[in-house]
Amino acid sequence: MQSRLDKSPVATWWWTIDRWFLAAFLSLMGLGIILSFAASPAVAERIGLSSFHFATRQIIFTIPALIVMLAVSFLEARQIRRMSLVMLCIMLVLMVVVLYVGVEVKGARRWVSLAGLSIQPSEFLKPAFVIICAWLFAEHKRQPDIPGNLFAMLLLALVISLLVAQPDLGQTMLVLGTWGVMFFMAGLPWFWIVALGAAGIGGVFAAYTVFPHVAARIDKFLTGEGDTFQVDMGREALINGGWFGVGPGEGTVKRVIPDSHADFVFSVAGEEFGLIMCFFIMSIFAFIVLRGLSIALKEHDDFTRYSVGGLVTIFGLQSAINMCVNLQLMPAKGMTLPFISYGGSSQIAIAISMGMMLALTRRHPEKRKQIGYAFSQRTLPAE
Repeated sequence: MQSRLDKSPVATWWWTIDRWFLAAFLSLMGLGIILSFAASPAVAERIGLSSFHFATRQIIFTIPALIVMLAVSFLEARQIRRMSLVMLCIMLVLMVVVLYVGVEVKGARRWVSLAGLSIQPSEFLKPAFVIICAWLFAEHKRQPDIPGNLFAMLLLALVISLLVAQPDLGQTMLVLGTWGVMFFMAGLPWFWIVALGAAGIGGVFAAYTVFPHVAARIDKFLTGEGDTFQVDMGREALINGGWFGVGPGEGTVKRVIPDSHADFVFSVAGEEFGLIMCFFIMSIFAFIVLRGLSIALKEHDDFTRYSVGGLVTIFGLQSAINMCVNLQLMPAKGMTLPFISYGGSSQIAIAISMGMMLALTRRHPEKRKQIGYAFSQRTLPAE
């Protein structure tokens, strides 16, 4: 245990970090490892791999993810902005590269191979996009003559264009929703609220018309016809588990779900550990989102407020989409459950994102006191 008198970087970090956030993230990582042992053996055996191939790799992915999250949490706000700018530029280039040399899976190009590793650039783009947009919104509010909001709109258009080109409409909706929340926090006029809402509705109709696979998924969801095997089995697994589950390793429905270790790990948790476990997982995500929004509302610094609000929104929306798909509350999307679903690229990207949130929510009593004093001085009536 670090002493409060110790002024070393590690001691300072320990006494300023939001330990509730840290505990929640570590809990999700632990659940990811536990559930990988429950969900992945059947998938591994079905494709001719050793039973614990994916579970072992989940542990291997979790270790660097934890290291990255903790390392990023040591950074200051200025370092977070610089890192995000560099990461955004690199990922935008890779998003263009992936359109030409990316690995094609089910008609979409979202992955690129670098040094033998498969990377999904859009996953790493999201946290950098949130931070840079937060900085642009904050700069515009600080100095209205700086066209920060316009630059944020142009950046959004660029990112959305690259995502649609892949195509990856799930990430498109996620980025759009998060950007809209941040723009709302930045005090956008009602005109833009109506315009963005209309654009979103128009975008859904356009996607339904232009992309056959989107139309097929929506039609399957609305009519229940066509190939709905995976989502049907996901729901069946939850029903089979009941309130308390059938027991660790005793699940039967999970054995026939193709992506039980990835997109449908939530259903496996329900089958083997029951709806009680599902509610527990949901409560952790809800706690993170609500605590993040609460901290953002109390924050006086615009950049920090928009950044924390954006990071927690994209984290919460992604988890909500995954769980809603498992519960058949929305059409199937290839969206992972943060820190729990199998995947190296997504694990590291989420770790970077949550490391940023840990860094930005660290307590800086002296700085906050100065900001609060300056704020009170501006609001006091002149004598």
